[in-house]
Amino acid sequence: MSPEKQYTREKFKYNMSFYYQSTIIYFVVFALYLLIRGEFVEETFTLLTKDPIIYLLGIIVIISLISLLYNLYKNKYLEISFDTVSLVTRFGEKKIPLNQIERIKLSKKRERLQNRAFRFIRIKLKNRRRSMIIRPYDYENEDLLIKRFEELKVRLESNV
Repeated sequence: MSPEKQYTREKFKYNMSFYYQSTIIYFVVFALYLLIRGEFVEETFTLLTKDPIIYLLGIIVIISLISLLYNLYKNKYLEISFDTVSLVTRFGEKKIPLNQIERIKLSKKRERLQNRAFRFIRIKLKNRRRSMIIRPYDYENEDLLIKRFEELKVRLESNV
């Protein structure tokens, strides 16, 4: 069986956990601040609406919620096949054929830096001056994503 036949297209969905977590944390802080600043008088709760911090926290929660909804709507993912790398959103797709890639450079895994968020994949294209940078941490199943890019790098170096 040829390598092209056994290599299927793999989709790596954009990791939305940061947006979920930040929206929840901002909302909890907003709710706690409302409870602390409010007044319980004779079994009723009155909210102080003249506090500018309430407005600031409310704006932060709204912006966080809008960014979460926008990124959910964008439906961003990375698709890797045998001979192309595709950056796909709801609004369009950018395909990068393997023959347009000059080199792929993966940052090394350092022992002292345990945080995986600092790993990068640099893709140097033949028709662009600057490299494209992909952070595997931004996508789900990052270990498999790194493995696929290592395979692409080996295939690219063997073609040269």
